[in-house]
Amino acid sequence: MSEKFRIATYNAISARGLERFPHGAYAVGKALAHPDAILLRSHVLELAEIADTVKAIGRAGAGVNNIPVEEMSRRGIPVFNAPGANANAVKELVLAAMLAAARNLVPAVAYVQSLAPSGDFDKRVEEGKKQFAGFELPGRTLGVVGLGAIGGLVADSALRLGMNVVGYDPEITVDNAWRLPGSVRRAASIDEVLKGSDFVTLHVPLNAKTRHLVGRERLAHARKGLVLLNFSRDAVVDEEAVLASLAEKRLHAYVCDFPSPRLQNQPGVVAFPHLGASTEEAEENCALMVVDQLRAFLEQGAIANAVNFPSVEMARESPHRIAIANANVPNMVGQISTTMAQAGLNIHNMVNKSKGEMAYTLVDLDSAVQPEVAARIARIPGVLSVRTLPPIEHSPQ
Repeated sequence: MSEKFRIATYNAISARGLERFPHGAYAVGKALAHPDAILLRSHVLELAEIADTVKAIGRAGAGVNNIPVEEMSRRGIPVFNAPGANANAVKELVLAAMLAAARNLVPAVAYVQSLAPSGDFDKRVEEGKKQFAGFELPGRTLGVVGLGAIGGLVADSALRLGMNVVGYDPEITVDNAWRLPGSVRRAASIDEVLKGSDFVTLHVPLNAKTRHLVGRERLAHARKGLVLLNFSRDAVVDEEAVLASLAEKRLHAYVCDFPSPRLQNQPGVVAFPHLGASTEEAEENCALMVVDQLRAFLEQGAIANAVNFPSVEMARESPHRIAIANANVPNMVGQISTTMAQAGLNIHNMVNKSKGEMAYTLVDLDSAVQPEVAARIARIPGVLSVRTLPPIEHSPQ
């Protein structure tokens, strides 16, 4: 590869992931100037940090709320994430949270820590433990809202613990539906899940539809003694509604990964400090996945796991390739093809895919695309970005 790509990193990215960028072909550095791509984890990316040279953004994790995705779509910039790469880490934390809530482990530990080390210490331990008596998981019902990679793993693990599982996900993909254990009962609504479960765990993205998905009205009809688990995003749950439900003794506990001043020191609340994906394995898996995706895009124009672009892959059959992001409107491919034909370019192979309002076109040509031709394509109304890819150095195997 003759061209060097520049990658600006934010946060600490797994070293094993960064090693996937070939030395000599990529320059990688913290907040590197004039980057071709940005790679980050939880850093809140401001528009001022996104240079005009940026062609892609990679999030070494699942959620992309810290990235201005809509503006990137307007610029024709794909935003990649790593769905499922941290699923096992989150699943294990959900299981730990269920056990902690069922056995009242957090307040029990706090009680022991509060005891003065005097002569009757053992007596006070024995007297105090009665208030922390809990219950076991087998036979209890777990409701899973969101049956993607994480929700599916949680459901499977709960079944193995002897629990009953009911799930709700109106947007479940075919692949996730196939992977879901057959003994998971499908609910018709979130309200059905809340009314019929001892535990409810949330695994949905945060968007306009899911903001305060669980609020006062839904909690008012939840099963008494419910343990609510939130390891998706903080605003999926209405904190004030949760605190009111805890005060009314309808909720037994709220366990989440999103501490806030309002939740701090509230009875019945256990808030972890964003530990969901904080394992060495998850951070490494996320970095490996997103680095591979960035490389495939920068080097070949391929797209996989972009939240705002369709998935597109086309085997390289020519050293001359152009990638075009455009609005998903009629006759766009025709205008692009006509412009190339007028410039004397012969199309060797082409693929065009769309996702919502976004479309993406890859074209292999028999000869190089001159800068003035690329500029002419970029001026077509609806074209968002045009990129000529560096020639391949050898024929694909």
